Amino acid sequence: MTWSIVAHDPTTGAFAVAVTTCAFAVGASCPFVRSGVGAVSTQSMTNRYLGPAVLDGMARGLSPAAAIEGALAGDDGRGLRQVHAVDRHGRTAAYTGGNCVEWCGEITSPGVSFAGNMLAGPAVLADTYAAFVTHAELPLPERLLLALDAGDAAGGDRRGRQSAAMVVTTTEDFPDLSLRVDDHDQPLDELRRLYEVWLRERAPYLKDQPSKARPSGTFDMDVIEARWARQGLSLKFRR
Repeated sequence: MTWSIVAHDPTTGAFAVAVTTCAFAVGASCPFVRSGVGAVSTQSMTNRYLGPAVLDGMARGLSPAAAIEGALAGDDGRGLRQVHAVDRHGRTAAYTGGNCVEWCGEITSPGVSFAGNMLAGPAVLADTYAAFVTHAELPLPERLLLALDAGDAAGGDRRGRQSAAMVVTTTEDFPDLSLRVDDHDQPLDELRRLYEVWLRERAPYLKDQPSKARPSGTFDMDVIEARWARQGLSLKFRR
């Protein structure tokens, strides 16, 4: 009931998942990312325990294929699951259970994997893949958005549209970008709108946030107040 992309950008070290479906709040259940380790999407009749289990396996050095196999070993409902992953070496793997609803399948290549079930047909993934690889010059989030748009134009989820999400992480223990559209008649349009808000209101200030390299981030009150003033805000810290 979903199709998604898991991707790794070796230039920035980013891991990402972008996903959309005709079901409520896909971002709450399918995408999992971990800096320095990998990205996973667990879908179809989703088992949310699989995402962390696959990431744990890859963190121990298992290939994505071995990590997925190990995570599924104890899942009696594995025939209903679809899981795919990418690791820090750009290795990818995908599993589509034998009981997943047609059309279902996957396309994997170094650094990126595409998987879906309950789709209008194989063109959904084929066009998603083609759009992603055609726009290699774009930032990763924009490639993901264009790719999902292409899959949607090819028919997408055969039931319709409802939710979408995109998560991207680089160096920290939390995502740089985490956007969710939980319930919308045009979720991909709304996801793009949120991304544009993120570019304007969040991305420029990520460098100021506490991080592994700068545990306290930017804390000079004069610097922060000057930024507020440039935004037309009359705000002052207590001193």
